[in-house]
Amino acid sequence: MAESSQLFTQTFNCPICLDLLKEPVTTSCGHSYCGMCISNHWDAEEENHIYTCPQCREKFIRRPDLKKNIMLAKLVEELKKNRLQDDPDDQRFAAAEDMACDFCTGRKLKAFKSCLNCVASYCEKHLQPHHESAALKRHKLVDPFKKIQEMICSRHDEVMKMFCRTDQQCICILCSMEEHKDHNTVSAAAERTEKQRELQESRADIHKNIQDRQKDVELLKKQEKTINLSADQTVEHSEQMFTELIRLLHQRSSELEKEVRSKQQTEVSAVRALQEKLEQEISELKKRDAELQQLSHTEDHIQFVLSYSSLSALSVSTHSSIIHRGPGSCFEEVTAAVSELREHLHKVLMENWTKVCHTVERVDDLLSEPRTRAGFLKYSQEITLDPNTAQRYLRLSEGNRKVTGRKEDQLHPDHPDRFTDCYQVLSRESLTGRCYWEVEWRRRGVCLSVAYNSISRAGKVKECGFGFNDKSWMLFCSPKSYTFIHNNILSPVSGPQSSRIGVYVDHTAGILSFYSVSETMTLLHRVITTFTEPLHAGIIDFVIVKLGNHVTVLRLTHT
Repeated sequence: MAESSQLFTQTFNCPICLDLLKEPVTTSCGHSYCGMCISNHWDAEEENHIYTCPQCREKFIRRPDLKKNIMLAKLVEELKKNRLQDDPDDQRFAAAEDMACDFCTGRKLKAFKSCLNCVASYCEKHLQPHHESAALKRHKLVDPFKKIQEMICSRHDEVMKMFCRTDQQCICILCSMEEHKDHNTVSAAAERTEKQRELQESRADIHKNIQDRQKDVELLKKQEKTINLSADQTVEHSEQMFTELIRLLHQRSSELEKEVRSKQQTEVSAVRALQEKLEQEISELKKRDAELQQLSHTEDHIQFVLSYSSLSALSVSTHSSIIHRGPGSCFEEVTAAVSELREHLHKVLMENWTKVCHTVERVDDLLSEPRTRAGFLKYSQEITLDPNTAQRYLRLSEGNRKVTGRKEDQLHPDHPDRFTDCYQVLSRESLTGRCYWEVEWRRRGVCLSVAYNSISRAGKVKECGFGFNDKSWMLFCSPKSYTFIHNNILSPVSGPQSSRIGVYVDHTAGILSFYSVSETMTLLHRVITTFTEPLHAGIIDFVIVKLGNHVTVLRLTHT
């Protein structure tokens, strides 16, 4: 009977992983496999464009389509239930995803410990000699680890207890005295301490990001409620006033309601989309936090270092601040316009009807910015360059609104705010709220920036150069291309070439945008972040001394 049961069990084992079939599929030649096992097998044969059956070796020119074998899946599930009833200790046996004992024969038990000296894993039974033998008691036992072979130096067959920071790899004692002799090497425990500190910092950042996003989600919910309430109130008030008018007035009321509802839908859709994105980021951050927490509890140093190094870097989208909308009505201008419409019925209906529609358009967007140049010009600001920050080869003119690179030292007096190494200059005005200005440039290129006033004035480019640190943002403009740079990361930017570039900053919302200005405004690049200090406009040119280039900061006026 036992032999029959064993034969029955083997019949439903996957020929590849040798365990019970999981999501069984059957090939056209009649053999059954785990869906994942046969897919991985054919993935490995992808390059040869010929797919074979691991059992009968039948070849397929095209990769066969696999379908789940429903009847076989049911039989396997029944077999699993019977196995648990017949053997209550079945969970002690190793599944495909478990670390199995290297010394069990037949069906292997789960490994209880791995030995670094023996380079093997043991179940509790086969581990017993390590507890009884005096020689084996000195062996290093760790939790079961599938990558145990990676903990042994392939060159010296020694346990790797050191870490080479120069080459960023684990090494053994002999390696540290030979090819890594002059490298910066530390013990695995010391490296674990350093990585543990980085881990805790990463978790702290994750927790902060979670809290920030949770606050923004709550703020978005309040904004959605405000938008809906304001829109509903506006529609209700307008309907009350329009009921006093004749048929033509009812027609205008319907048109207004359509405009308001359209705006409401647009605003709510934007809020909900960002809310969903933030909730997804929160979920991803919590998942990464759980991974890091589990890793922090790993006892063995080598295992910790290897596992930590294998973790992929956390990628978190740039966080954007959410502008809080007050409790007042979002559409109060619409309501006011309708009241005026009621008082001046004939004039408004016949001559100024479009004014009502425009008031709907003027409702502040939660997550957007002006769309036309006229809209940007409402926030125009005169920018003057600060002569105390200009590098000594830069000459300012036209009321400090034009900068020209010179080959001769301009003999600027010493000043603690002056850039000494990078050919750049900051604006005198700080940028808060919403600001817009335009810059006109000529010849071979210019870099337009915004930066914190706290940026270094001397040192290497990474310290004081616009765009090469976390205190500045820069768009490099050349006659053929654009490149955005922040924190020493370069991002190619596509867009139409123009000798006039518009720069828009919404400090409160954390928005920085660059536009190509011609007959139309074309967005080149937008940054959404959190500004922690007031910003200043900045200009830099890498070839400014050799070319004698010049850049003019335009003073914008309403037209």
